[in-house]
Amino acid sequence: MPDDRAGHILDSALTVFRQYGYAKTTMQDIARAAGMSRAALYLHFAGKEELFRAGSRRAHSRALGLVNASLAEEGDVLSRIDTAIAAYFTELTAQISSSAHGGELFDATHTITEDIVGEARTALVARLTVALEEAAEAGEVRFAAVDTTAEDLALLLLSVMDGLKNTSADPAVRHERRTLFLRLTRAALTSPGETGG
Repeated sequence: MPDDRAGHILDSALTVFRQYGYAKTTMQDIARAAGMSRAALYLHFAGKEELFRAGSRRAHSRALGLVNASLAEEGDVLSRIDTAIAAYFTELTAQISSSAHGGELFDATHTITEDIVGEARTALVARLTVALEEAAEAGEVRFAAVDTTAEDLALLLLSVMDGLKNTSADPAVRHERRTLFLRLTRAALTSPGETGG
């Protein structure tokens, strides 16, 4: 299937899922939104679950692309990681969270596409780990200062950033707490008198 046709179908499906939720959406609804017959839609996707998984895979691929772009920017590693993680979660949640059926769609994402979510998260941790290792090699951060590894720190940073969204409904409060955590982490990793590694 040509990429533009697949993209059109997945865009149409996202619109319908946001409007009706996962459970109530039918292949007929998606076909209608895509401007095609249900039979033609079935030539591209075997069913609603396959279509939902394809949409999730595309969303996670786009989110990882934003991570790559953020990590390639100039600036200190923790600022780039902060931007990368924010971009990742924004890409994955912005359209769904604005739907009245957001909770149901998030639940569907975690059940129907658990493997896709897990693969993407593993890829995200790997990218953050490489960025931290490169920063350590450049002498920007010192893992010996806190007796950790780049991968462990990447997992911690991701867990904290992910968890902070549950601490307050106010984005300003979440941003303030994230900034504080990064400031503490930066201070620990750049403490003087330690050797790199």
